Amino acid sequence: MSTHLDISKVSIEFPTPKGPFKALDEVSLKIAKGEFVSLIGHSGCGKSTVLNIVAGLYDATEGGVLLDGKEVRGPGPERAVVFQNHSLLPWLTAYENVELAVKRVFKGKKSKKEMHEWILHNLALVHMSHAADKRPNEISGGMKQRVGIARALAMEPSVLLMDEPFGALDALTRAHLQDSLMEIQKDLNNTVIMITHDVDEAVLLSDRIIMMTNGPAATVGEILSVDLERPRDRLALANDPKYVNYRAQVLTFLYEKQRKVEPITQASKVVTSTASRAASA
Repeated sequence: MSTHLDISKVSIEFPTPKGPFKALDEVSLKIAKGEFVSLIGHSGCGKSTVLNIVAGLYDATEGGVLLDGKEVRGPGPERAVVFQNHSLLPWLTAYENVELAVKRVFKGKKSKKEMHEWILHNLALVHMSHAADKRPNEISGGMKQRVGIARALAMEPSVLLMDEPFGALDALTRAHLQDSLMEIQKDLNNTVIMITHDVDEAVLLSDRIIMMTNGPAATVGEILSVDLERPRDRLALANDPKYVNYRAQVLTFLYEKQRKVEPITQASKVVTSTASRAASA
């Protein structure tokens, strides 16, 4: 398949009081149209930094990103972002939050009627038609995230960027949204790049899983192609040998090849010291 999104030798440094901090080192990745790619790795491995560079929120120090052969420079509606926090405006209804994005992208291109129908269509995609007139404080966390996804989809992006979109949700709500996302991606054929810390989520949703090395100077460690037939049923896959094997490969990378030992905090040292003194008393 031809390359839709080309991340080429991307490196980035951030200034610090102690000198430049190199967060990413020559990250390269070619993504096809309609592909679902997950980025996974330990905290601090640069996953969100990669996403922000693709979104145009950060400029790479070296290398660059091409979307359909055009260099990415700054944010654009063809690359919509869904964050872990839904980022809805609290004084607006679900309909009005989606309307903001639609007016920004389609004002002058669609009639008022067409925009109205498009807003309702995108709310229906995420099963939120019944709550179109509700404000964020009147709906659940999962419903807020659905509206956030509807707002992103309403911009008709060719690339959907998702930064741990379900990380703050309970397990059942998370599962429902994962199923909805698979349905939407199948219908719209968007290219999706998603950050996750959840191994099962990565295997369930992805065509490829990009495993990042630990930072600083993080880069692509391994790439795992997930050859599981779609549509995917989480219950059927639970005991599928291929699914179990993919899961094991990701876990092996994270917890053996890229083992990360967190430093003991000062608080932990104090607790340990106090416990030791108490034991010897």
